[in-house]
Amino acid sequence: MILGDLHEGIVIDHIPVGKGMSLYHHLGLDKLDSQIALIENAVSTKRGKKDILKIAEHIDLDFALLGYFDPNITVNIVRNGEIVKKIHPELPEKITNILFCKNPRCITSIEQELDHVFVLTDPEKKTYRCQYCETIGKDSDHH
Repeated sequence: MILGDLHEGIVIDHIPVGKGMSLYHHLGLDKLDSQIALIENAVSTKRGKKDILKIAEHIDLDFALLGYFDPNITVNIVRNGEIVKKIHPELPEKITNILFCKNPRCITSIEQELDHVFVLTDPEKKTYRCQYCETIGKDSDHH
């Protein structure tokens, strides 16, 4: 099967150009045993260029992660060669274990097994703060 003609699976479209590989790793796609295609620098009528991920399997996606990554991403669910559903993930109110608190005095630094939870405090600027110590979350991976 060539993923150009995806019959069953998921297409993650409108990924900001150059961010497809990072999203691939964040979603844990490297741990799947499915056929996956990453298309980089695809032509986009809206943005000029974009990245696309095609997954030849129906998997559970982390929509909070996708929305955090870029709310303009589109997730297309493909069944029998047809797009049966389009999902536009939204900027999540809360994210868990996507950002990690850098404050050495935060309880997450002391309690290693504690989840790193960040709450959206400024949707315009996409600012998230640690729920425990209020430190602003920074993600050097894709910002």
